[in-house]
Amino acid sequence: MVARARVLQARVLPHGWSDALRQVSLFFLAYLAYRLARGLVAGQATAAFQHARELISLERTLHLFVEPSVQAWASGSHFLMVTASWLYVNAQTSITVAALLYLYVRHNRSFYFVRNMFMIAMAIALVGYVVFPTAPPRFMPEWGFIDTVSDFTGVKVSHASGSMTALLNPYAAVPSMHVAFALMIGWPLALLTRPLPVRIAWFVYPFLMTFVIVVTANHFIVDALFGAVTAGASAYGAIWLARARPAAWRFSPSTSAGLTSG
Repeated sequence: MVARARVLQARVLPHGWSDALRQVSLFFLAYLAYRLARGLVAGQATAAFQHARELISLERTLHLFVEPSVQAWASGSHFLMVTASWLYVNAQTSITVAALLYLYVRHNRSFYFVRNMFMIAMAIALVGYVVFPTAPPRFMPEWGFIDTVSDFTGVKVSHASGSMTALLNPYAAVPSMHVAFALMIGWPLALLTRPLPVRIAWFVYPFLMTFVIVVTANHFIVDALFGAVTAGASAYGAIWLARARPAAWRFSPSTSAGLTSG
């Protein structure tokens, strides 16, 4: 029994409790800073709505402003809208955390590369939220948008509500971190997992999340593009960091735990 317990612990905690606690602490501190930065844009409603109108103008110029039509089409299916709203609410919590835990336990050699991507991406997002606060489409019913997530959850959060606190502010639309997170867990897992249906599902996941943020009126298409750019820049940064500690921080398709943690 003792031997089996040790084998199980080695699988679940490849580098012991200290490393696991260090990773949890890093993510907690990074996410806390991420949430605090979202709160820093409180009181910038005028700028946030102006930036949103500028994005609409840009999309109309580029013939990309299809969000109202897409949401109107999707609204014809109650099941589709409920599913999309559920995915939006859970994408950055349940799904992302579960994926990171899976990476840590089953693909530990590649976990640290993905972790570094997340750290860099959240730092980029902090700058974007403070420099370019942007109101989401759901705050602009004059363009035909409806707030489907509020209808789904029953929680009404708006620019005029008292729900905005130091940890929550709705003007953090650029970049879309739903898309960035989806790319940073979806495509690595598509490369690491073996069953073809699972690989396809993870590859498609970022595109699904892009659809979700549009039909729920939480982001513009341009927000998604900025989210993809953020993920790409973070991947480049993680590659650069891996050169400093290749044994610990490089992306590896190997399923073995590896000998070095970071």
